[in-house]
Amino acid sequence: MQITVLKESEAGESRVALIPDHIKKLTALKATVAIESGAGVQAGASDEAYTAAGATVSHNRAALLESADVLLVVNRLRAEEVVSLKKGATVIGFLKPLDEPAALKPLIDRGVTAFAMEMIPRSTIAQKMDALSSQASLAGYAAVILGAERLNRVLPMMTTPAGTIAPSKVFVIGAGVAGLQAIATARRLGAHVEAFDVRPEVEEQIKSLGARFVKVDLGQTSGTAQGYAKQLTEEQLEKQREVMARQCAQSDLVITTAQVFGRKAPIILTTPMIEGMKPGSVVVDTAIETGGNVECAKFNEEIFVNGVRVIGIPQLARHVPVHASQMYSSNLVSLIEHAFDKETGNIKQNADDDILRSCLIIRNHELINETVKSRMS
Repeated sequence: MQITVLKESEAGESRVALIPDHIKKLTALKATVAIESGAGVQAGASDEAYTAAGATVSHNRAALLESADVLLVVNRLRAEEVVSLKKGATVIGFLKPLDEPAALKPLIDRGVTAFAMEMIPRSTIAQKMDALSSQASLAGYAAVILGAERLNRVLPMMTTPAGTIAPSKVFVIGAGVAGLQAIATARRLGAHVEAFDVRPEVEEQIKSLGARFVKVDLGQTSGTAQGYAKQLTEEQLEKQREVMARQCAQSDLVITTAQVFGRKAPIILTTPMIEGMKPGSVVVDTAIETGGNVECAKFNEEIFVNGVRVIGIPQLARHVPVHASQMYSSNLVSLIEHAFDKETGNIKQNADDDILRSCLIIRNHELINETVKSRMS
């Protein structure tokens, strides 16, 4: 079994699917590992490091594609390159099956097996494979660092000869993985932090990080079985926005992380709410890739609205590619070890357990995941 890793071709991508430290785990499975030259440079992994770890490094991207039994990717392969894969090859990575299901057609037509890392279930046994959570945690950290750098004031309280500087006020909307990491990071930097989530059960988690939980009476709300927030009604969203408007007006840095798995992100902050904030304030919308939580946010842009900087940069984990790649590589290797068939020496292609049943989406020219199928129509 040859496991192949290419240099990512998507604009702005700095991560790599496999780091040298994890190659020995794959060669222990009797697999060979082939890497495209330069694939890990931005993530701090040189060609020499891959070679020293036991991988073969090549400049021939086309030959690597054609010889791959298992292709590990961060982002979905370009459609024009899918035709170079051998039939029956396995592709594992972020494939955007719910956001862009129609783009899966080249993989279906080619007859490859595809595992989507987005579909890994949030269960205890699958935790070490949960790439969405890994990247979301880093995105929450990067959002605070980015917002702090853009802010026109310092975050911590400081006692100086000129007097005491009050701490900046940070408001985090959404207390999932990204939100909790944003709260923790802002607190470490000395900010006064407040946070909100529609799921009342996360109140204790927010408080345990030293932040104040902002309560909004939305009636009955709870998370899904996998820990994601459920979609709110329009009436609940309106109640939420009333409180959010007051909270944002007194905040210096606002970070939105609210997402509903497999759906467009809800609009939480309207343009008038942004206009009501103090000039010089900063808003970072980490949900911009799925539509965004901020009405006026622009994809991959930083704009000013009445003196408020609104940042809509996607994939914030790319800002810390060394650790983002380290975590993602670990997630991929854990999945391969879980799915490896010792008898055949290859990746299992049958959905014989909960994890594989969730993330195996394409097999034998057919889209087999029912959730993804429902989005194709």
